[in-house]
Amino acid sequence: MNASITLLGPQRLAPTVSETLGALGVPPGAPVATVTAGWQEREPDDQELDEHLGGRSVNLALYRRAEQVFAADPELRQAFQDRQARLRRMQALYRVRLDAALEAWHTLFAMPGDDPALTEARAAALEAVRELDRQHLERVREVHAEFDARWRPSDREPLARERTVVAGLLANVAALAIAGGHVAVLLNRLRLLDVTPRARQMPVVAWSAGAMACSDRVVLFHDDPPHGAGHPEAFEIGLGLAPGVVPMPHARHRLRLDDPMRVAAAALRFAPATCVPMDEHAQAAWDGTRWRPGSDARALDRSGRVAAWRAA
Repeated sequence: MNASITLLGPQRLAPTVSETLGALGVPPGAPVATVTAGWQEREPDDQELDEHLGGRSVNLALYRRAEQVFAADPELRQAFQDRQARLRRMQALYRVRLDAALEAWHTLFAMPGDDPALTEARAAALEAVRELDRQHLERVREVHAEFDARWRPSDREPLARERTVVAGLLANVAALAIAGGHVAVLLNRLRLLDVTPRARQMPVVAWSAGAMACSDRVVLFHDDPPHGAGHPEAFEIGLGLAPGVVPMPHARHRLRLDDPMRVAAAALRFAPATCVPMDEHAQAAWDGTRWRPGSDARALDRSGRVAAWRAA
């Protein structure tokens, strides 16, 4: 069976994971590995998901395994915590620069007219934002590379042991299902336990934060947060299982999809990736070559509309 990934909308109210796996050719009785690490301490509370899958789920318990590794290897735990603190500091400083750059771009975008000088200024402001995003994510990538080079986590016995167990579990399932939750925790556990190589060899279904973690770059977004300016933020390097898209789960609750300026700004900023708002019933499948959006799939376009997603 060829590797593929299908991104779904939130599953709590309208679960479609089981039927999606059936459409992918996964036999009804075949075991399915599940990842609920984004739920953190609630990771074992997967009864509803297991029932939906017909009692055939195999929870990889990535959150628990990571905690066991850290308990057995305090030096690695401290290094991991130091890295995360460094990344949080970098994110805070990037956010300060981003707010200023986006304010300039939005001001120029809202100005009337399309004379050459204004058009040039808008293009320059957009490129400044895109370059800031690129620089930030490249620095994030460097921090991860520095951590791997210095601490060589794959050579540390407690982690190597758990990675071997996880690889063995994945070798005996027909598919992988990745749930949502806290995206940073989920992404870090998927990366720490080295799930990506095996995931590339089987069908994957991911939703909510799981869909975000599987993309090339993780973008945080909320147009009306309790605190802050409400600008989308480049946040992390994703697993790269779902290329060329920016998944935006729970979009109708987090985005002003009726605001043409905000919609167009996101579409322009993250191009050539497609910004995909994902609410219940949304679905998009990557077959290794191209995206095949479901009938309810939508995308943000550069004109400021939310339109049906018609992948090339």
